[in-house]
Amino acid sequence: MELAVVTGASSGIGAESVRRLVELGYTVVAGARRLERVQALAADLAPGRVEAVALDVTDPASVSALAAHVGGRPLHVLVNNAGLSRGLGKIEDAPEAHWREMFETNVFGLYRVTQALLPALRRACGVPRATPRGDVEGHAHIVNIGSIAGFETYVGGGGYAASKHAVRAISQTLRLELHGEPIRITEINAGLVETEFSVVRFDGDVEKAKKPYAGIDPLVAADIADLVHFAVSRPAHVNIDEIVVKPVRQARVALVARR
Repeated sequence: MELAVVTGASSGIGAESVRRLVELGYTVVAGARRLERVQALAADLAPGRVEAVALDVTDPASVSALAAHVGGRPLHVLVNNAGLSRGLGKIEDAPEAHWREMFETNVFGLYRVTQALLPALRRACGVPRATPRGDVEGHAHIVNIGSIAGFETYVGGGGYAASKHAVRAISQTLRLELHGEPIRITEINAGLVETEFSVVRFDGDVEKAKKPYAGIDPLVAADIADLVHFAVSRPAHVNIDEIVVKPVRQARVALVARR
């Protein structure tokens, strides 16, 4: 059975991506800091199909432990989903700690996990894969969850936008550095998705977290997981470079038509 890894798998897009990958037939290593949530997700799905692992992408030792858990197995799919935002302060007064946490998670975390698991992804490239069209050359797939903040900026979002611009640069650089190897690179860039993202951003203030989604029908985690499912399930010769998805009522990061 083919193997996938999903980071930030305890809730939202990560948890839904685990579900979609299990539907596609993968065994999924689901990593997150909140291990109990991943364990509950594993118990809710088919027995033995989800391996719950404690993972903090900001901790090099934790990432090394993830790679050790994968071990010598070929890894076919990596979904770099772990990410967060902190605050909405302008550059002149935003706490440096917020910026450090965003870069440690969104940028260095993605870098660490990708670097640590590239050997396992390359192992999958040498394993023929059975498809409805017959066996094909082995290949692997990296899916990076970005944001439309990787294309745009907005007042109070300097740190988050800078980190997501970096994610886009990393994704594009990987395409160049892995050119010629059968490793697909996809970046999914979403607009307003109602998950725990804003609750984290506003330090647990639920009422404040609801405001970005007021008066619209925002995307939900399952919408993004559907795109992960779509990209990963394309024929081996097809690479979806990037997907940009927003609610109908959102034209740009800060241009939203509210009811």
